[in-house]
Order: sequence, then structure tokens, then C-alpha cells
Amino acid sequence: MKNVADLAGVGIKTVSRVVNDEPGVSEETRQRVLRATEQLQYHLDITAGSLKRSGRKTQSIGLLLPSVSNPFSGEIHRAMEDALGARGLAVFAASLDDDPDRERKLISAFLGRRVDGLVLTTIAKSQAYMIPEHSRDLPLVFIDREPVGIEADAVVTDNEVGSATAATHLIKHGHTRLAYLGDRTDIQTAVKRRAGFLNEIGSSGIATSTVAVRENLHDEETALRAAHELLTSENPPTAIFSSQNLVTFGAMRALKSLGLQHEVALVGFDDFTLADMMEPGVTVVAQHPERIGKLAAERILARIDGDDRAPQTYIVPTELIPRGSGEILPRN
Repeated sequence: MKNVADLAGVGIKTVSRVVNDEPGVSEETRQRVLRATEQLQYHLDITAGSLKRSGRKTQSIGLLLPSVSNPFSGEIHRAMEDALGARGLAVFAASLDDDPDRERKLISAFLGRRVDGLVLTTIAKSQAYMIPEHSRDLPLVFIDREPVGIEADAVVTDNEVGSATAATHLIKHGHTRLAYLGDRTDIQTAVKRRAGFLNEIGSSGIATSTVAVRENLHDEETALRAAHELLTSENPPTAIFSSQNLVTFGAMRALKSLGLQHEVALVGFDDFTLADMMEPGVTVVAQHPERIGKLAAERILARIDGDDRAPQTYIVPTELIPRGSGEILPRN
């Protein structure tokens, strides 16, 4: 705090008022202090006093996920709670909403609470801004998406192989008119899934230019509209690959609304509850979020316990689960 005060040209009490959002500071001074905190990467430490007196860690881990409401994120959260709870560590989870500004604010909030480590999915193009904290021995483990600009452990799904498997499956069932429904193009996993799917199609001899690609579908509603447009076009696809579970839900709704759920094949990336109870059952490329969460918990514990080996990326394989929707044959 003293360094922030010196850089901003104010007293320590003024810095304290600003970072604690207290009144009595002019807006010009407040902005000067905030610029200084950003330049020095200062984080308000709300537990420093008690920790200094007790001489212990916080026994807590910060977990940053795309959205805690997403079933995939929820399963990772639960797996980490089970694994870390056995060691007496609490898991504090927050939703990123795939917003880089929100990412920085949440990480700052976690750091201010002196978590013993961070397990996080990120959206920012680079995580180099975290280097100062990481260099001070803050354990980091990235999940679902690999870090950029910083070296740290990562636990990810084999996205390209899983998507290639979906392409192979649909082609083996006779499909040549294919559609790809993708997530936002600034999301690392979406880029990998698109590449895996299209590369496999190209390798099979089908021109990738014939694939109907619709991207930046980040929720069920946008996916519903995109799928409906494709299915009612002059040359509709006979098979659809949807790149994440919310997109799959939109595709399912479009197919059912048009009465095509038994005529157009569908393979989704991500399994979900009751997928086997649909009519037809939904064929998926299943990730294993419980394994991702468990492995991430093991890695963060190892780093907390002093493991100083070079960072590694751990890849969790996917699994194609045929249930009916992906086995529908083309009718023309």
C-alpha cells in the first residue's frame, strides 16, 4: 500500500479509503490511486491481518469457471469440492461469463482473499498479466483451456480428436451434407473443435467448403435460430455436429419444432443429464468433467505441497457415446 501511496502522491490513509470504496476522496485523487494500483498490480488483502497473527494459510482455493450454471462447469466444481474437501480446503467458485474484464476482476477478488491457489478457465487472449502473482509462488492450474503467455499446469479435453471422431462417425453413416454449429470464435476450445471436425472431413475426401458452418452461437437461443435457418434452407444438411451442450440444446429444439428429429442426424460435444432419455437418444462426444476436476484438484494440491517440476498439460480423452440421433441415415 505504501508503494501505491508513493506513486499516486497521496497518503496511505487515502489509498485505504479508495481501495475500500470509502467516501471523502475527490474523483481526481481516486482515479490517480486506481491507476497506481493497476500499474503496481496491487490487490487489497482483506485477510492479511488475521493471517499474520495466526501464521497459517487460508485453506481455500479460488475456482473460476465459464458459468457455474453450465452442467459441465458444475460437475468440475463438484469433483474439486470432493477432492479438496478431504484435505480441509474450501472451494470458492465464480462465473467468468467468458468476459475478459470480469476475469481480471474476479482474479483480483480471489487474490485479495489470499486463496492458497487458483484453478481457472480463462477467456483473455493472454494470461501474462498473472506472472507477478505466479512468480510469488501462487499455485495455478488451468482447466479446459490452456494458458497463453504464462507457464502453468493445465488439464484439458482432447477437443480436436473428439470432434474428429464425431466427423468420422457421421461420414461412416453415409452423410456428406454436414453442418457445424460452433461456439464463439474467441474461445480456445471452440477453435480446436472446429479444426478437428473440418480437418477430418477434408481427410475423408469431402470438400470442407460444402460444410455449413455457423459460429458465435454461445447459448441455446442463438443455436436454435441458426439450426432452424439451416434446416429450412434449399439444401439442408442431413447431419449436424454441435460443439457444446447449450448449442446442442438449441439444435434439438430446432429439429423437434420442424419434426426432423428422426430424419436429421445429430452429434453433440458434451454429455448431459437425460441425453439417453430423449427420443431419439442423443449421441454425444462425452467429456469427463469429473476426471478434469479431480485431476485439477490433485495438481493444485501438489503445487501447494511444493511440487516444483516443470508445468505440464494433462489431456483427458473424450468418448463417443452412440444413442440413436447420430446413427440416423441420410434419406436423400
